[in-house]
Amino acid sequence: MNKYLKQVLVLVFLITILILPYFVFGAEEGSSMLDKLKDVGENDGPFGAADETTAIEYAGTIIYTMLTLLGVIFISLTVYAGFLWMTDRGNEQSVEKAKKILTAAVIGIILVLSAASIWTFVAGALGL
Repeated sequence: MNKYLKQVLVLVFLITILILPYFVFGAEEGSSMLDKLKDVGENDGPFGAADETTAIEYAGTIIYTMLTLLGVIFISLTVYAGFLWMTDRGNEQSVEKAKKILTAAVIGIILVLSAASIWTFVAGALGL
């Protein structure tokens, strides 16, 4: 893989990780990402002093955040494998590499979705 392609992929990944949450969290009316960051920096934290958040709710938040990150990684791997496959120029080794990456990505997303469904079932059974 040439140096230019690596730089483009890193740039796309960084934009996805750093810029996309701004649009997602800034979707509420009258609230911006900067306001939310200020709330996190205050002594009360992001949930306020009166809100009692349990350890299981924190665990759920962490698990769903990690599952989201793994979903982004899956999409990135799928795009990368498709790019390799489309730019192979008759090179069978490149096609095989793309097939292996795509197979591993699909297996990974199946595991991630299984983990999400198990967590949802357990959280529902515990009444969370």
